[in-house]
Parts: sequence; C-alpha cells; structure tokens
Amino acid sequence: MIVPKSASPDIKTIAKDLRAGQRAALARAITLVESRRADHQAAARELVQALLPDTGKAVRVGITGSPGVGKSTTIDALGMFLIERGHKVAVLAVDPSSARTGGSILGDKTRMARLAASDDAYIRPSPSSGTLGGVAAKTREAMLLCEAAGFDVVLVETVGIGQSETAVSDMTDFFLALMLPGAGDELQGIKKGLVELADMIAINKADGDNLKRANLAAADYRSALHILAPRSEHWHPPVETYSALTGAGLDRLWQKILEHRTAMNASGEFAARRREQQVKWMWSMLESRIMARLRSDAAIRAKVKRMEAEVADGRISPAVAAEQIAELLR
Repeated sequence: MIVPKSASPDIKTIAKDLRAGQRAALARAITLVESRRADHQAAARELVQALLPDTGKAVRVGITGSPGVGKSTTIDALGMFLIERGHKVAVLAVDPSSARTGGSILGDKTRMARLAASDDAYIRPSPSSGTLGGVAAKTREAMLLCEAAGFDVVLVETVGIGQSETAVSDMTDFFLALMLPGAGDELQGIKKGLVELADMIAINKADGDNLKRANLAAADYRSALHILAPRSEHWHPPVETYSALTGAGLDRLWQKILEHRTAMNASGEFAARRREQQVKWMWSMLESRIMARLRSDAAIRAKVKRMEAEVADGRISPAVAAEQIAELLR
C-alpha cells in the first residue's frame, strides 16, 4: 500500500492495527519506513519507537547462499514446516536491484507459492537499491514491525553476493549458509569469511541420486570447519543435509536453530549480541542521515559537486576532498 502524498500518517492507528495483526497495517508501516520523504521518515521513527516494547521476541534467521542453491525453495519449505507447528512466519527477501535505476524483479512471492498463500505467513520483497551488501536499508525496521505484528519467526533472505552476508549476520540471531552437493570443487572456492560467519552449513538437494554427493559434501565441510575458529566459543557450527524438494531434514535444521538459541541464552551471548546489533544499527542510521543531509542541502550539494569534479580532474586528492566535505557538515 502506497501512502498518498498528501496523507499525514496516523501513527497511533497504524500501531494499534499492526499490533492486532492486520496485514494492511503492516504493509503500510513497512512502506512508511521505506519511504524517502522526510515527513514519512519522521513518522516511521515515531512508529518504530512506539512499537519497540512489542519487539525482540521472534527468532531471527538470516539465510544466504549462492544463486541457484535454492534459497527461496528452502524458505518456502521451512516456512510451511514451521506454520504447521503453530508458528507465524515473516520473510524479508532482499532482491538484487540496479544501483543505477533501483529496478528489481521482486519475484520472491512466485518462488514461495505455498507461503504466499498462507494466512500465517507474510512475504515482503524489498529491492536493495544499491545498498552496501545488498541488504535493503530498512530491513531492520521491517523486521521489528513484523515482530510487533505477531510474527514469531523472521527469515531474512540475502542476495548471496558481495558483503550481504556480513550485513545480515549483524541483524539476525542465527546465520544459515546453504550449499550445494559436489563439495570437491566448491570447497576450493569457498569464502572463508562466509563460513566463519555461519552458525550452520546446510547442504541442499540431498535426495535421489544427489544423496551420496550431499553426504560427501557435508563430510568435507565438517573437515574444513575444524581448521577455522568458530564464531562463538559456545557454539560449533554443525553441517547438515536436507532436501527443500522433499522436506527431508528440515526438522533437523530447525532443531539446530533452537539448540543454538538455548546455548547462546545460557552463556549470555544472545543478549550481548542483540545489544551489539542495536549499536551497529545506530551507526548505520547515522551514516545514512549524514549522506541524506549531503544530498538534501542544496548549497552543500553544489559544493560537493564541484569537489567531485576537482577529484575527477586530479586537482585535489580524494582525502583532501573528503576532509573538506566533512567540514561542510560542522
């Protein structure tokens, strides 16, 4: 739902309707936080602040993997598995989009057909619009809004490229890396940083003729994890196999996610990580506000444009230009 340009959002009504689980209110609220209009941004800040006491109780899971690994199929299958067990599932799917035009296909609802038809699921595709790491700038706020609306599991799907893994791991409780069978070649090209961030590695397509290859891949990944320092001293990332097509192994994936939450809570690391994420969120928002001011102030924008030209022509160094731009903000 798009907020009309002349509309002044009624924050109390939106918050009340959202707490009651009204999907239209949730859609409107997320549209509000994604809006770039100054008045909408102010209203969104007020709304998120008002809903803050209703957030923080959901299981937040980040899911990544290279294109073709079956992220959307996995989320569709896992989401239905959880709904059948009484959960309400929100999916924030960040689509690749053009940094130049902001365009995006936003096809996640077609790839998650069963979840899209369920009343206990909510799917929100958001274009990354060139945001660092491929993560939509407002995904964190959208996650809080989904929690306030009563969704107790939030799945954040990344584009699986660039630095999106780091960004998503900084906003979720559990980071799941999906891999394909055929570890022989894949293990050589594995991103060490991704594996170090992962709380679990799951090998998809462990069915039919692929079952043996999936088990071999899992054994290779387990060997690789032994030589890498775990993300937490209280949790050693497991390697599991599953099939998004048949649903086999999904129960083990969810059980590991719950075991991780129990271990993190017992050690106090869960609360510590949530606090750290809040501070990182603050700095991320601050950087966005500074950039917004650079773009919105006409006088500053004109000076920055001149500096860009001087840097491009080699008349001043980027370091000097950056210092001069910083001075403009004082």
